[in-house]
Amino acid sequence: MLLEASGDSRELTPTRAWWMRVPAVLVSPRPVFFALREEDEDDVAARAEPILAVILLAGMAAVLATPTAADLLDNPEYDAILLAIWTFIAGGIYGAVGYFVFGFALYFGVRLLGSAGDFRRARQTVGLALVPLAASLLVTLPLRLALYGGDTFRAGGADDGLGGDVLLGLQLGAAAWSVALVGIGVRATHGWDWLRVFASITAAVALLAALLGVFWML
Repeated sequence: MLLEASGDSRELTPTRAWWMRVPAVLVSPRPVFFALREEDEDDVAARAEPILAVILLAGMAAVLATPTAADLLDNPEYDAILLAIWTFIAGGIYGAVGYFVFGFALYFGVRLLGSAGDFRRARQTVGLALVPLAASLLVTLPLRLALYGGDTFRAGGADDGLGGDVLLGLQLGAAAWSVALVGIGVRATHGWDWLRVFASITAAVALLAALLGVFWML
């Protein structure tokens, strides 16, 4: 049994179960991804809020790692409050676009390899795989603020050096972890061997590369 409630197991609602599964992705991902095979309407609906929270946090982590955010507070029109608002809005957009674009690419890849799964399962696999990237925001942002204070998100500040590079490395490591979890998720939800998983992800990456090429040509 994946999760055990403290007390009467009948009190473990689908919503509570999915909130508990989100951090479990970091330590025991296969049973969490396998749970995506459940087609019960209540269970499907219960995933919405936890996955939405992961997408938002992952998007915020992504936008704060961009060159745009690196010196945003040098703009006199921005202060800490406006930076927080910008991060929330831009992170939400980044997260939503990534969720659907990467989800569609994965759907294309697994369908090409013979999957009968739907688009929802593919994009929710991507959503759960983003947990390490989402968690990186909760670690690196407080650490950055504690170490560098007012120099954070300013050009030439104390975080513009080895310390900043280390923090960026942590986020890149989290992103790589998320990529690995996509493979684990595909294997768990489809029961495929690793060769077939690798082929499906390669097809997904090829589609993303083609879409990126078209985008740059426009």
